[in-house]
Amino acid sequence: MDRTINHFKKKLADGKPSFGLIATIPSIQTVQVLCATGMDWLLFDMEHAPIDLSMAHAMIVATSGTATTPLVRIPWSLQWQAKAVLDFGAMGIAFPMICTREQAEAAVRSLRYPPVGDRLWGPFYAPLRWSSSMPDYIAAANDNVLAIITIEHAEAIRNIDEVMSTPGLDLAVIGPGDLAMSLGIPGQFDHPMFKAAVAEAETGILRSKVPLGGVARTADQAKQMLDRGYRTLALTFDWMLLQNAAARLLEDIRR
Repeated sequence: MDRTINHFKKKLADGKPSFGLIATIPSIQTVQVLCATGMDWLLFDMEHAPIDLSMAHAMIVATSGTATTPLVRIPWSLQWQAKAVLDFGAMGIAFPMICTREQAEAAVRSLRYPPVGDRLWGPFYAPLRWSSSMPDYIAAANDNVLAIITIEHAEAIRNIDEVMSTPGLDLAVIGPGDLAMSLGIPGQFDHPMFKAAVAEAETGILRSKVPLGGVARTADQAKQMLDRGYRTLALTFDWMLLQNAAARLLEDIRR
């Protein structure tokens, strides 16, 4: 069996840039359309969006036959919330609000089968998404599932070296929205305090050699972030893409 199933994880390991999108619309059809764009990954957002377990399963399945890696952001960093979507075939879990090494260690262990982790048995549907038998899936899962932590709180910045020293991390993403909120400056991404916090987080993550991820709002910002060492970028949300395209179309017609 080819043990390299998660091509997004291989890109990260090879130091190659990758790009994705955060999916919040509970829709199989939207996933199919977005996969056709050539995105390296889609992050199905169960933290902020009306995506339940049944729809998360359907959206994961909708990536089948494409080069797009299905990832899931769970509502909170709890082992039981990761388990179900892993058993549906998710190839990576994004854990929100990781602020301490203890939390990071728990996140990593929840994705790995024993003896290196605490994940329990029950992958009835994951092997179907991975096009493998259950024994082959279990043998390959530890090497292919991505452990993604989100650095999005002032406490995480204070603990950045401790958090990033956690073995088994595959990606650390700086979450700008909650980071600004935790600093008391919501939405003020040009504020000196926010910029200083991001710079400190970037330095700590890059120092750890764990790939650095983030959110880019424009193409120019994406290029600047890649130059600073980012290796994966969320380019937008599905709802934002749809809203902006519709608004531009209306504006062009009314001009």
